[in-house]
Amino acid sequence: MANITSVAEATGRRKTAVARVKLVPAQGEKSAWKVNGRELVELFPSEATRTFMAQPLVITGTEGKFDIVAYAKGGGTTGQAGAIRHALSRALSEADRENYRPLLKKEGCLTRDARMKERKKPGQPGARKRFQFSKR
Repeated sequence: MANITSVAEATGRRKTAVARVKLVPAQGEKSAWKVNGRELVELFPSEATRTFMAQPLVITGTEGKFDIVAYAKGGGTTGQAGAIRHALSRALSEADRENYRPLLKKEGCLTRDARMKERKKPGQPGARKRFQFSKR
């Protein structure tokens, strides 16, 4: 997989997680996923998470056509899964812009989920929580 040139590359983000994805022409009849040099099932044991990540491939009808090589860092597993999904969507739209981009945009796969944890403010115990108020 490493010696074959990639079809498309893209970066995706969610929360504080960042992912880079490379699409490579598939070697077999089933697409292979490598995330940080490991198998997909190893890093993401939840079937629901793996289905969520593969959604762009299902939408575009390209399951089995590409091997996916991804690198993810930061955040947790859910954030990394969302970042990989975003990067995969961007890579697919880069590979065939006219056909895939409208489908992915309609399903909301190209939208970056910018929600992050709000920072703790000084003089209070949390981001929104205040210390207990007492009149006397």
